[in-house]
Amino acid sequence: MQWTLVIPLKALARAKSRLSDTAADALRPGLALAFAQDTVAAAVDCPAVRDVAVVTGDTLAGRELAALGAHIVADEPGGGMNAALTHAAAVVRVPRPESAVAALNADLPALRPMELARVLDAAAEFPRAFLPDAAGIGTTLLTCAPGRQLLPAFGTDSRARHRASGAVELAVPSVDSVRQDVDTGNDLRAALALGVGPRTAAVAARMALR
Repeated sequence: MQWTLVIPLKALARAKSRLSDTAADALRPGLALAFAQDTVAAAVDCPAVRDVAVVTGDTLAGRELAALGAHIVADEPGGGMNAALTHAAAVVRVPRPESAVAALNADLPALRPMELARVLDAAAEFPRAFLPDAAGIGTTLLTCAPGRQLLPAFGTDSRARHRASGAVELAVPSVDSVRQDVDTGNDLRAALALGVGPRTAAVAARMALR
């Protein structure tokens, strides 16, 4: 099965506020963009992925991610992440109504294409499925098969919320790069230990991480 990935990205100026204890205000927008660039680059290289759509209202991010091969879907302002994903999933299905669609976090800078492929292959067995994050509380990937709705429930305790919505929790071993999103300084250190993409590595090299 080939997938269309939908990746949500908020305005860079407002992104990654929880990294304030690790990254200075001036660095956080660039770090958020680097995360997204490394995520998109890996997703585009994944053999299970047909195409990648980024839903964002940020002009700079849209330009940079389009250069990596992503299709940019304009965000509908004020609706939040779940509304943006629902909107984007509908947009990408206009030319292909029976597409398999997956929502992927934009902050997976250590993402490996083959690990993503293994998760997507496992998800193809179910109408809807999700992968919990490394912390075991959130979600980094939510999928829906052709003819199914995504029904995103990202946010606080999204692992429990997606399970309650009927999505199947995937238990795919050795896919740490697909689970390691970055919200905090400790998350960033964990991603760096896995090995991040070149853009994140370049920004992180300018930071004094302890």
